[in-house]
Amino acid sequence: MGVVTRGFVGRRDPATANLPPGQYLTPDFPVLSAGPTPRIELDQWRFSVTGETGSEHGWTWQELLELPSKQPIVDIHCVTKWSKLGTRWQGVPLDTLLEPVQTQASYALVRSYGGYSTNLPLADLRGGKAWIAYRYDGKDLPAEHGGPARLLVPHLYFWKSAKWVRGIELHNEDMPGFWETMGYHSYGDPWREQRYAGD
Repeated sequence: MGVVTRGFVGRRDPATANLPPGQYLTPDFPVLSAGPTPRIELDQWRFSVTGETGSEHGWTWQELLELPSKQPIVDIHCVTKWSKLGTRWQGVPLDTLLEPVQTQASYALVRSYGGYSTNLPLADLRGGKAWIAYRYDGKDLPAEHGGPARLLVPHLYFWKSAKWVRGIELHNEDMPGFWETMGYHSYGDPWREQRYAGD
């Protein structure tokens, strides 16, 4: 009979190598929302970045589409424990939208059509980490997944990737958003299982 070394647990399944702790893989793209799905006409859609002094930079839908876009392939992780690997998007990098903004702020409060909001450190929107995404898997982003455009910040739990995004406010202090005021973690790192305040 062979000898089994204490502590040997075998090889990790390569399919789950990029899976944060506590998560499971799903082939689907579950739809979870805090309220009704807003429907925004494209000729009424507008996205803005407002600095801490009140200065504003804004884009219409057509102006957003005219900006250089990227097609990131990223893993996404929901706080409800599902993960989907290798998702394909198209959108404008936040670096592009923040470039004309003069700011000393350290935090961002993201606001959505329908009243949703979420907070992030401004550094998490820079450096190629975030996009305003308007296409998913080669198609226009459907409303149930945040279309016409949503924030995409894949290195954080997916509630930070606000659906139906309409603007970002820059602040000198961290301001909690919708789920953060309900007890969710202020940052939301899936690799550290920061689901709730105190995690």
